[in-house]
Amino acid sequence: MIKVIIAGFKGRMGSTAVEMVKEDANLELVALVDPLTSEKVVDGVPVFNDKTALIGFEADVWVDFTIPTVAFDNTKFALENGFCPVVGTTGFTEAQISELITLSKEKKVGGLIAPNFAIGAILLMEFAQKAAQYFPDVEIIELHHDNKKDAPSGTAIKTAELIKATRQPKQQGATDEVETIPGARGAEFDGMRIHSVRLPGLVAHQEVIFGAKGEGLTIRHDSYDRVSFMGGVNIGIKKVVEIDALVYGLDCLL
Repeated sequence: MIKVIIAGFKGRMGSTAVEMVKEDANLELVALVDPLTSEKVVDGVPVFNDKTALIGFEADVWVDFTIPTVAFDNTKFALENGFCPVVGTTGFTEAQISELITLSKEKKVGGLIAPNFAIGAILLMEFAQKAAQYFPDVEIIELHHDNKKDAPSGTAIKTAELIKATRQPKQQGATDEVETIPGARGAEFDGMRIHSVRLPGLVAHQEVIFGAKGEGLTIRHDSYDRVSFMGGVNIGIKKVVEIDALVYGLDCLL
């Protein structure tokens, strides 16, 4: 039985994760964390406003679906206290991820930071990396709900990083291109462009569009419901207790 703490349980992702853990006979929900709630117990599970109250608490995994401004400190706290973090909050910098990986190795505690937990999104990234070897002209469009805090999304950045690893460096667009409205061409990453869309009604969607002479290739993934992420969260929870360092990307555990 893997004992699980969930931080950010009041949010849409966090509440979905709560139900997933409850439905799995191999997982036990032992604590919930939210700094603002007045609830002390939810369905028999204790609720903590202050994470420091969990020092010495008996648990195996810390699942984090909070916000970027607190997720780094939460993940660091989890590692320092022997909880294997499974983090779906995005917005970490490269320096923060590097620091957390180093700390995890020092503590010999496994962990996962995943820009996306949907298996289809992981496959999209893998396919895009393969395609980039043959189609160096590429742009990424990511579409999310209007309450998402960070842009571009962690999935889009991870996709671009993977593409960069196999794509021949290339400057896209006309050399004398002019943006008549700043930002019209999107964010620049290694010569490719990333565009962020934020609209109510969306959940999480991404297109990777490749172009070549006389042809085009579009790879798209859609999450219509947050339950689409729970299979990956479940895998993450069960895998991190078997490793002794934090990894970035669910693909590292598949």
